[in-house]
Amino acid sequence: MTHAPDPRAIVSLPASGPTQLLFLLFHGVGSQATHMAPLAAALREQYPQAAVVSLNGPQPFDGIPDGAPMESTGFQWFSVQGITDDNRAGRVATALPDFIARIRAWAKHFELDWPHVALAGFSQGAIMALEAVQAEPALAGRVIAVGGHYASPPEQAPQDVCLHLLHGMADTVLPYQGVVTAAKTLVQLGADVTADVLPEIGHELHADLVAQAMRQLRTFVPAKVWREAMQAAEAQGLVPKV
Repeated sequence: MTHAPDPRAIVSLPASGPTQLLFLLFHGVGSQATHMAPLAAALREQYPQAAVVSLNGPQPFDGIPDGAPMESTGFQWFSVQGITDDNRAGRVATALPDFIARIRAWAKHFELDWPHVALAGFSQGAIMALEAVQAEPALAGRVIAVGGHYASPPEQAPQDVCLHLLHGMADTVLPYQGVVTAAKTLVQLGADVTADVLPEIGHELHADLVAQAMRQLRTFVPAKVWREAMQAAEAQGLVPKV
């Protein structure tokens, strides 16, 4: 195992035995790694053989738009000063190379191939995670996106990536309708995607959203698994080839 890529990261390791999975957690704008603790704790309980790593954004937080109900300290993945629907995608694209490099470095650190790596983000962290697997093939096997959306509408399905979108219906910072639209588009593109919008939840890493994410991770069967199972059954003559 190599030296940890970022000594400031909050790292939770298996109590014993090998590390079989890696979850990388990304906070929202103006926040910090510690604020992902509820999700980190749920992942630790459900996946005792996983490494759970919460990261801080690379830039100090430089302020928020007027009236936005966010904190004034912490870090960011990209600046929201003067952010618009027209320039958001460009800012995300500029931030992606470093973001992807950090993911690769942590996967190398734990000597895990990309299907055993999962990304989990809230708000701006969710935007970065979703766009990362769109931009970079074979980066991670799953994405958990809470309270976030795409910077640009997806035009293709990320290959062999399971996407779990979770949102509060009462979110006024990033309204849920964009997630519903993206989910419909991803289904049409053939993506492995789940989308859960829960009522009476705003823009927060709410316990109910975390619990639903854990359920989706436990129960959702990727299309790749079905394909491999059918191919194995066909090879054994258990089902007719189609």
